[in-house]
Amino acid sequence: MSRRSSRKSAIASYAETPDREIENGVTEIDEDLSEETAVKKRGGKPIAAVKKESTAAAAANGKPGAAKTSKPAAPLKRKVEAGISPPPTKRKIKDEDSSDDEEKIIEKPAKKPVKKRKTKEEAENDAMPVAARTAVATLKRKMYIGAHISAAGGVQNSLPNALHIGANSFALFLKSQRKWSSPPLAPSATSDFLSLSKTHSYDPARHILPHGSYLVNLAQADPEKAEQAYTCFLDDLARCEALGIGLYNFHPGNTGGQPRGEAIARIAGMLNRAHKATKTVVTLLENMAGAGNVVGSRFEDLRDVIKLVDDKARVGVCIDTCHAFAAGYDLRTPEAFAKTMGEFNDVVGAGYLRALHLNDSKTPLGSRRDLHANIGTGFLGLRAFWNVVNYPGFEGLPMVLETPTEKMVGGKKVGGEDKGVWAREIKLLEGMVGKEWGEEERGVEEGLQEEGREERERCGGQVERKAQKTLDGMFKKGKGKKKVEVETDDESEGGCSH
Repeated sequence: MSRRSSRKSAIASYAETPDREIENGVTEIDEDLSEETAVKKRGGKPIAAVKKESTAAAAANGKPGAAKTSKPAAPLKRKVEAGISPPPTKRKIKDEDSSDDEEKIIEKPAKKPVKKRKTKEEAENDAMPVAARTAVATLKRKMYIGAHISAAGGVQNSLPNALHIGANSFALFLKSQRKWSSPPLAPSATSDFLSLSKTHSYDPARHILPHGSYLVNLAQADPEKAEQAYTCFLDDLARCEALGIGLYNFHPGNTGGQPRGEAIARIAGMLNRAHKATKTVVTLLENMAGAGNVVGSRFEDLRDVIKLVDDKARVGVCIDTCHAFAAGYDLRTPEAFAKTMGEFNDVVGAGYLRALHLNDSKTPLGSRRDLHANIGTGFLGLRAFWNVVNYPGFEGLPMVLETPTEKMVGGKKVGGEDKGVWAREIKLLEGMVGKEWGEEERGVEEGLQEEGREERERCGGQVERKAQKTLDGMFKKGKGKKKVEVETDDESEGGCSH
């Protein structure tokens, strides 16, 4: 039996979704949100058709089989221009200069396999929810648990994708996180987002948490680069306000080797400027894992930025459990968890905590490595997340999973994504709300720990070897000056980083 199969069995008492539905997952979609790329990725499908399918998926809302797929759109008549590659298959395409009765057959070498069209049954299965959404009111504590889902093709598509996994909160990118500039929000996308949010009872002001671009560094010292970062950042805040979104999460930045105090002042200065240019959205500093020159790994960094922000009502914090653990804050036992939260409350202030990212860690406490693991399979373990979902101070906050979703067969990655992972983890976490930690929970934790054992050994071994190499280098005598290491904001080193 594969480790993935063992995991499904181990959490069966919490995640009761049938395997057939879980394995269906959702269609893998590209996170590049530019209009041109989105159309290409849809194979030329018009936006109206995609919107119709999104609405059908949202209408299901936990009722498998309720969503009906629309009829395929009529093929588009496309012009062939010089320099533009034709479609990957042999097709008849009207030439720009030909008459209505003349057609040119354009052949393209079959370098890529032809993508098989989905059957009607497969399309309907993709539209079915992987797991029904839990009514928060039925939980003993009001915990809004979800995941970072895709908004490819338009922000309005994030709603059916959230419904698909049974999420009560979610994160998304408001535009491509790989580009400095993107097309503005389409009016139809904005209206559909607002309409679907209302229809399905998602509160954009409290439980939808956009994630900032990885390109933005508000601590940037170079004036030209700093202005580029600010423009991108402000554009995201404007999108939030157009969509009625009240919270925006971002990575504080990187000192670039400059004095930390100066970098913190630059971050606060950018926030003050952005707050004056907008009206309502609250900017949330995310705590970081601690690699290199990244700002935010210590609670004191977050405190110092907030101190310099003029409008305290417009700034807050999002705690990432993996980042906190990697930075040395323990969450594994009730005592350790209480100590960490007590320190946060003393240093930053409980009132500034507005959201959480829920991730286990592939590396040990204090490793300074941002490597996300599935819930219960990492060094944090399931008990840490029992502590989280039963902490009164987290009630009402968006709690977003950023865990890996790679498809697994026989314990090996086979490519693609299995969003059913998030559906199962949401049910696992919701199932622990208000429950005592007992034999059943310990049994589930043991199964999850066994599933993640090989990955923990691999990643933990890397950390130990790196630490030993650093220690050896300190005592090694040699010529030349010690090289100063300056790392970027991406601390993941090959792992899942948000």
